[in-house]
Amino acid sequence: MAKRVNKRFLNHHGYGEVRVSRYFALYLAQVVWFTLGIYLYSGAYWPSSCQPQNLLEIYGCSARLPSDGGGWREAALLTWLWATPLLVALEISRRMSKGED
Repeated sequence: MAKRVNKRFLNHHGYGEVRVSRYFALYLAQVVWFTLGIYLYSGAYWPSSCQPQNLLEIYGCSARLPSDGGGWREAALLTWLWATPLLVALEISRRMSKGED
């Protein structure tokens, strides 16, 4: 059985046209991701030894979230807090390297 080849994008290899649906899916995923973070943060139990007041303190105290009897929400918030800057850095890196091609 012969493999079908799309002649329109023969040399693009994944760089096809970006349609509105892709942008919609991307922005919807970002809204859902940040809504998840707000949900996790609003219901998380912070240990009495560390009650954060600003963003730097939140990251400083995040290592203590799963300890002191923390549940799934605290563990998920820890993961969310440390994954978000990495995802943002990857997106910035992807956009900056696009101009070099």
